Formats: sequence, C-alpha cells, structure tokens
Amino acid sequence: MDEFTEMSAPDARSSPRLFENAILDRLSRVHHLVPVVLYVPLVLVLLYFSLARMDASATALGLAAGYAIWTLTEYFGHRFLFHAQFPGALGARIHHLIHGVHHDHPSDPLRLVMPPLLSAPIMAASFVVLRLICGPLLVIPVWAGFIAGYIAYDMVHYHVHHARPRTWVGLALRRRHMLHHFRDSAQWFGVSAPWWDEIFGTSAR
Repeated sequence: MDEFTEMSAPDARSSPRLFENAILDRLSRVHHLVPVVLYVPLVLVLLYFSLARMDASATALGLAAGYAIWTLTEYFGHRFLFHAQFPGALGARIHHLIHGVHHDHPSDPLRLVMPPLLSAPIMAASFVVLRLICGPLLVIPVWAGFIAGYIAYDMVHYHVHHARPRTWVGLALRRRHMLHHFRDSAQWFGVSAPWWDEIFGTSAR
C-alpha cells in the first residue's frame, strides 16, 4: 500500500449527477473499455491503409510522430484547459464539467476515461489539424499514432486510479498522478507521459 489512496477525498468513489437531462447524464458515464472498443479498430484500419500506401519505416515514423503529438496534447490540455479557471458561475460550471468533477470524485469508475461525447470531437478536430499539417498520405499513420496515444492515456488513467499497479512503471505513474491529485494539482500533468513535466518544470516531488 502506498502513501496515497483515492479515499483521501470525500466521496471519492461516488458518481454524482452532472446533468438534469437523464440521457446527457447517462452519456457522461462510460465503461473504461469503451475507448478500446471504439478506437482500436480505427487504428487498425488506418494502419492497413498506411501500409498499403507507404513502406513500413514511413508508417512507423508516422506512428511515432502521432504518439508524440498526442503526449503533448495530453500535457498541455491537462495543464492549460482542464485546470483553467473560467470567470463567473458559468465558468465554474464549465470547469466542473471538464475536470473539476474528477478531482472531487477521483475514483468514480465511470468517469475515469473520456466519454465519446468528448473524445470523438477531439479525435475529429485532430484529424483536421493533422491533415492540414501532414497532407493526405502522411496523416494516416500520424493520426493512428495520435489515437493510439489517446487510448494508452485513458487506459493508464483508469489503471492508476482503479487498480493496484505492480510494475515499476505502473507504480511510478500512479505515484505521480496521486501527487497531482492529493498534494499539488499544479504539478504532474502528464498522466501517461510524465517526461513532459520534467521538461517543462512541473515535476515537483
């Protein structure tokens, strides 16, 4: 047992209602395997088309680039969007919906991965941006790497909250994320990619 526990927060495991509308509220909760079921087939299809149009080394480089882009998106999104303090009551409500509810109830098992209502627009927007940057061919493996990075992020996030990691890597990731939750929320924004915290100076221990 490490020095952190999700029960450090009141009602950490509860799953509070976020919307008066029952359908919206239901869609805000999601089983942790939903991203795998939705996006792994898409990654495989993208890899198939990539390998049909370019050699394996170009596909691998595209995958690596897309993954790297995801990890930066994860870090900066968590640091500057998820923890943004918007003005007024509406701003507080937006912050709560985006990320505040997770800090209030960090072990809610149905809100540890992004629901499709949030992840699908992010994936669609990423394709548009990457298509403009990479062109019609290279975007295929790059987008595959980006989506694979997102899947890894969601699975790591679920694992560090709702499982007991036994490997050195798992324990290190869990400790850093628990430091973010229970010691200093202005540190350790990289859930699955903590090296960016080291690089950008948000890695206080």
